[in-house]
Amino acid sequence: MYKSVVIAAALFNEGATTRAALQKARSLLDDGGKITLVHVIDEVPGYVAASIPREHMSARRSEVLVQLEAIAGGADDIEIVIREGQPAASILGAAKEAGADLIMIASHKPGLSDYFIGSTAARIVRHAPISVLVTR
Repeated sequence: MYKSVVIAAALFNEGATTRAALQKARSLLDDGGKITLVHVIDEVPGYVAASIPREHMSARRSEVLVQLEAIAGGADDIEIVIREGQPAASILGAAKEAGADLIMIASHKPGLSDYFIGSTAARIVRHAPISVLVTR
């Protein structure tokens, strides 16, 4: 069905949500297709970043990579991408670079703040030029 699937990888709950999305993506993937796991590390404001040692940010990136590699399980058809910045824009950018024809993202039950600010999933659904599968 799909040649390239991007999964917005969330690492809370020990990656259970991302593992479930990966299993679903495999069932939707064409033979020879690829999966890209994308995790976005939130951008730190400049006034805060100045007081955070670079080693801390580097260590955080390394921790994320280890977790994503564990979820990927060494599969050849999975690429891991770690970005920093605004989550929705970063995920959409990674999908464009990967030539994806599907973005998979988990969503939580919307709260009042989502109606004013908008969750990452909602922003991706509104702005993606390709299909988006939102899971819960």
